[in-house]
Amino acid sequence: MSPMPSSVKGLGQARSPSLDMAPDTCCCSGAVLRRRLPVLAWLPNYSLQWLRLDFIAGLSVGLTVIPQGLAYAEVAGLPPQYGLYSAFMGCFVYFFLGTSRDVTLGPTAIMSLLVSFYTFREPAYAVLLAFLSGCIQLAMGLLHLGFLLDFISFPVIKGFTSAASITIGFGQIKNLLGLQNIPRQFFLQVYHTFLHIGETRVGDAVLGLACMALLLVLKFMREHMPPPHPEMPLGVKVSRGLVWTVTTARNALVVSFAALIAYAFEVTGSHPFILTGKIAEGLPPARIPPFSVTTDNKTISFSEMVQDMGAGLAVVPLMGLLESIAVAKSFASQNNYRIDANQELLAIGLTNVLGSLVSAYPVTGSFGRTAVNAQTGVCTPAGGLVTGILVLLSLDYLTSLFYYIPKSALAAVIITAVAPIFDVKIFRRLWRVQRLDLLPLCVTFLLSFWEIQYGILAGTLVSLLILLHSVARPKTQVSEGQILVLQPASGLHFPAIDALREAITKRSLEASPPRCAVLECTHVSSIDYTVTVGLGELLEDFQKKGVTLAFVGLQVPVLRTLLAADLKGFQCFTTLEEAEKFLLQEPGTQPYNVHEDATPDCRSSLLKSPSGP
Repeated sequence: MSPMPSSVKGLGQARSPSLDMAPDTCCCSGAVLRRRLPVLAWLPNYSLQWLRLDFIAGLSVGLTVIPQGLAYAEVAGLPPQYGLYSAFMGCFVYFFLGTSRDVTLGPTAIMSLLVSFYTFREPAYAVLLAFLSGCIQLAMGLLHLGFLLDFISFPVIKGFTSAASITIGFGQIKNLLGLQNIPRQFFLQVYHTFLHIGETRVGDAVLGLACMALLLVLKFMREHMPPPHPEMPLGVKVSRGLVWTVTTARNALVVSFAALIAYAFEVTGSHPFILTGKIAEGLPPARIPPFSVTTDNKTISFSEMVQDMGAGLAVVPLMGLLESIAVAKSFASQNNYRIDANQELLAIGLTNVLGSLVSAYPVTGSFGRTAVNAQTGVCTPAGGLVTGILVLLSLDYLTSLFYYIPKSALAAVIITAVAPIFDVKIFRRLWRVQRLDLLPLCVTFLLSFWEIQYGILAGTLVSLLILLHSVARPKTQVSEGQILVLQPASGLHFPAIDALREAITKRSLEASPPRCAVLECTHVSSIDYTVTVGLGELLEDFQKKGVTLAFVGLQVPVLRTLLAADLKGFQCFTTLEEAEKFLLQEPGTQPYNVHEDATPDCRSSLLKSPSGP
């Protein structure tokens, strides 16, 4: 492909308002408008070269998302057309609001799995979940709450996605083999699949396995295609272009091939395959989300629907944001540009809100289709317009043909799409790098087979407990000698003070005879009130034993806090050598501030000085 224009590489590099505006700049300035509507930053420079590359990329992604949309609707437990209803709104919204040129928003395997847990195979629930998830995501973006996603650690994400890949992949075995009446709960699904394995339909199994093998071969060819070079003969360039087109659009081609085979059998009166069946024709009607639903002559109110979805109202929007921003950051890093995380929240939130008006279920950024987008040389989010238009055209004109798509072919598409999500190497990497992180990974992985929300919640809690333990018990370097020297390796916060007091008391005051101690605070950048109280009590204990506790290397904020607390017996020094000389009663050394004997002017200047002593 042609090299990326230099001006495009900066797409998404939105600067913060503090960098773009003077303090008295109006909030409606051009800089703020461009930040909220990133399309204004790149559209004025749009060129025909970009148009060509964006058109090719959008077409490639469109040929990928159509069969995937049909397949992912099956994962979500919804009629096939809902996968296509969910596939186009993100293309248009992201054109205006997106800060990444690569990302494509739409249905994904993991999000479809989550939707299946909270919508009870009822489209009304799925559409309402999209609307409510979008509102939550918009609120998070407007309030700049994207930092909350930082509390979901990488091992938790990997544990969840790995479990989801197995759940989704195994859930398609029934369609791959033509089995029917298999429960959706994972453990029951495994049991009944093996129980009814003898009922496998030969036609579905052969076609499904053949489609899977063909998809893997085409994917292997795509990944191992050598890069082009200028001296390549024209004939080779043409053949390479043909191979590239076939391997990139492999999902659409394989599904179309399977549909032709199924149609040929249907014409002859034979029915060896389970087909997708009739799909609602035409574009989805534009209407407000269903705030109540009537089933079996019973009306379920909005509040009852919300209660039924329960934890899904937290899990779905958070995981949607997490997946989308992770995809955006990954490709931004690869292609050397930056994204605005809060702007991404607004983009995906508005996509879900507007998508609910056209019967879409919750969507997020797709890693697989984003990879296709990037590999085909997309220059701007305009490529999404081509994808969106292609999906709309397929809804308007091709739905009658989707009837003949075998479910085994769609199962092959899903299995090959989710297989790479399972990261086998992560277990070995964590064992080698940080074994403790295997705990949240394994907890999330195992519990996610039971209930997705329990897995994510439990893994996050375990990660937070590990984090809190490191805060409550910071590593402290201890140097024994005439004077005990303790150096905390990180900040001091209220959970840590009791453990620190115990360590100092045991090594210093309970020694025979008691000895002086130095607390080396170079790495302590802040303390709280509980810590100052604990240190004050510790100083009193030292005074009762007739020995001294001195402080070294205090940073300005910490020093100000301790001086403001007016601790009796508080003495500090700039260097460890000075503290040791003073404690060993060597002449000519004094602390640079002492307790009540310090001059008022000295204490006042330390408290008020912007730079400290």
